[in-house]
Amino acid sequence: MKPLIQKLVECNGPSGFEKPVRDIILNEVQALADDCRIDALGNLILRKGQKSAQGKRILLAAHMDEIGVMASFIDEKGFIRFTNIGGVFPINCVGSRVKFINGVQGVIGMEKLDKPGVPELSQLFIDVGAVSRQECPIKIGDAAVFDRPFLDLGDHLVSKAMDDRIGTAVQVEVIKMLVDTPHEVYFVFSVQEEVGTRGAMTAAFEIDPEIGISVDVTRTGDIPRGIKMEVSLGKGPAIKVRDSGMISDPRLVQLLVGAAEAAELPYQLEVLEAGTTDARAIQVTRAGVPSSCISIPCRYIHSPSEMVSYRDLQNAVKLIIKFLSQPVNL
Repeated sequence: MKPLIQKLVECNGPSGFEKPVRDIILNEVQALADDCRIDALGNLILRKGQKSAQGKRILLAAHMDEIGVMASFIDEKGFIRFTNIGGVFPINCVGSRVKFINGVQGVIGMEKLDKPGVPELSQLFIDVGAVSRQECPIKIGDAAVFDRPFLDLGDHLVSKAMDDRIGTAVQVEVIKMLVDTPHEVYFVFSVQEEVGTRGAMTAAFEIDPEIGISVDVTRTGDIPRGIKMEVSLGKGPAIKVRDSGMISDPRLVQLLVGAAEAAELPYQLEVLEAGTTDARAIQVTRAGVPSSCISIPCRYIHSPSEMVSYRDLQNAVKLIIKFLSQPVNL
């Protein structure tokens, strides 16, 4: 999986500009799907399997987009002011390099602060080496992402955009390895999750699933003086119980736990106090959908260097395949 992961995370695709990421995924899985299409919003939707008498219509969603920035003003000296695309934190920005969709690279600088502390986004700017507004190669509305290479530390992998290219890589691997299922499974590679779970909302409305599961990252509590959270790298995928946008269906949580235990896979239970996933949008579509999330523990979320465990990814793949290979009764 590592070559695919590197290809996905080093591709640039902020919310609304996911096509390059979608093209990579499409090339990997198009021949393996029973049906494949791209909807009006840009979601890539693949179907695998036909629903049997014991089967369900199941939707799995992993988002293709990443956080980024967008040029909002260019001053007379060519410095670029910007707004955020998704959850961009100023503390992670200063000194970071960015790359615009048109290939132009730059570095984020900061005004002199009137008092010590963390700057606001309005006090930051991007320097692309331009000396005037006229010579600046960027125009208003151009989007950029953090510019960092993929780093392989053995079991631990580091890059920008692990959120949620790592979820898309897991789904690609499941599509490749899933041989037999009683279910009609829809794999959605969604757009615009970071700005409001928009792609999952429209895809779920169209598919009208009986069960919904997102595949995304979650925070960890395993770093020095970190948050109080019982999720750690390397201890298995996390089965979501609750986040700030949704409460998982308890029956589905127990089914996922049962699948993990039956396959003798490590797993964790996740209660996330801040943040949500595509499962929120799926859960409230139409008349409601029993939903949960399989989360990949991730350190330093929404920074230029997000870290995950390769073992957690592999076990997430095995857990999903185990779940999809057996009848589901809710």
